[in-house]
Amino acid sequence: MSIAKKLASQTAIYGVSSIVGRVLSYLLVPIYTGHFAAAEYGVVTGLYAYVSFLNVVFTYGLETTFFRFANRPGEDRRELYNRTLSLLLLSSVVLTALLMLLARPLLALLHLPPGHEEYALWVALILGLDAVAALPFARLRLENKARKFAAIRLTNILLYVGLNLFFVVLCPAVVQSSASSLLASLKPLVAAVYDPSMGVGYIFLSNLAASALTLLLLGRELLDFRFRWPNFSFLRPLLAYALPLMLMGLAGMVNEMLDRILLPAWLPEGFYPGQSRLGAVGVYGACYKLSIFMSLIIQAFRYAAEPFFFAQSTEKNSPATFALVLKWFTLCCAFIFVGISLNLSWIGPLFLRRPEYLEGLGVVPILLLANLFLGVYYNLSVWFKLTDKTYFGTYIGAAGAVLTIVLNFVLIPVMGYQGSAWATLACYFMMAAICWWLGERHFPVPYPVGRLLLWLLGAVLLVGLGRAGGQHLRPLASYALGLGLPLAYAGLIYAVEGRRKLAA
Repeated sequence: MSIAKKLASQTAIYGVSSIVGRVLSYLLVPIYTGHFAAAEYGVVTGLYAYVSFLNVVFTYGLETTFFRFANRPGEDRRELYNRTLSLLLLSSVVLTALLMLLARPLLALLHLPPGHEEYALWVALILGLDAVAALPFARLRLENKARKFAAIRLTNILLYVGLNLFFVVLCPAVVQSSASSLLASLKPLVAAVYDPSMGVGYIFLSNLAASALTLLLLGRELLDFRFRWPNFSFLRPLLAYALPLMLMGLAGMVNEMLDRILLPAWLPEGFYPGQSRLGAVGVYGACYKLSIFMSLIIQAFRYAAEPFFFAQSTEKNSPATFALVLKWFTLCCAFIFVGISLNLSWIGPLFLRRPEYLEGLGVVPILLLANLFLGVYYNLSVWFKLTDKTYFGTYIGAAGAVLTIVLNFVLIPVMGYQGSAWATLACYFMMAAICWWLGERHFPVPYPVGRLLLWLLGAVLLVGLGRAGGQHLRPLASYALGLGLPLAYAGLIYAVEGRRKLAA
């Protein structure tokens, strides 16, 4: 099996958990948007935005650090695993306890509605459990146990989805059922476990249960773990590598999640008639979910690519391999961008069940393209990870964070969440461009930049023309156009690029 095909195979297996599993969870979006008003869903969107930042703090770059140190010659991987997991376990206990103690003032700081302090307690436990699971998952990736990794991730998603369906769909239906209904027989069970006033809290409770089950399924990786008190000689090189990654991760969260935090603060009152600020956050968060189809591909790719890049770093032809990987990754993502953007007329109503959510569909193509450039950046960032210059990632992420904040400040008051979407695209494009420019000077790789930019420009023009033309066509013709143009784009890619050897 060629190098490129091996990576594709690993990506496909990881994709079972990250793509298939997430698709199952995305089926919850129409349920959420059908059962909760935009303002209620805005609570979930806002709180999970902060969770994304805290998740970076809880793991502070130790996953990538573990990969890097485990691939060094002569490294005792078992002892490295014991010491690294010991460090992560200690810090997770401390941070979880701190968040639980500060639950009430933290909710006030987040400008969320008063009450339901248990949301913050559950979120703290979720963060702690997920942080402890991060190293066992990294070990599975290092040992190329992709199938076990995918099975556990998928089980996590299935439990999460199942509990959401039970609490958000089934229980309310049973409570509202008539005495003659078939569901009436379930009322005693539902009355014992369901509280209608909990509302969106069941989303967090389902997440907590799924995170707890994940730790149980990682029992083998945890049972052979031996606790070691981390000493200074071990901590110093580890944290020197990890902390810049944490800062880079925090900067990345600023770029990815800060808009949902800034929207209620900087959006003028009454900007969207009949919609509150928190409601606008809910609309933007729901529409953002549609753009995550792109990030699913990116996540699956990252799970496979990170250990792959480190393993290939010592090979003589590794630069050519990295260039090949970037090329096909970009072309596949460009096809996804075209396909989803041109079919939003029917994809949108499938996921967004209330008309108030459909008003934000215009941000989806912008966010899809933004996530594409984020994936390109992850590909290009291999140079500073392999050369142990992770501080460059911090600088690039910080530059992106500054641009994100400035553009949101300027654009939100005049464009609303559309301005947040454009800020995200500008940020990720700039990060990819800077990373490529610096990489050319520190770790040259023969990336086909000019050709890829032409393909991306063609994709953008195709989407613009297709969306403009589709508005003037009858529904059937519009559907045909939305399906035909992406296939034509894929066919052109195959005709031009397919003649080049796919194998490295």
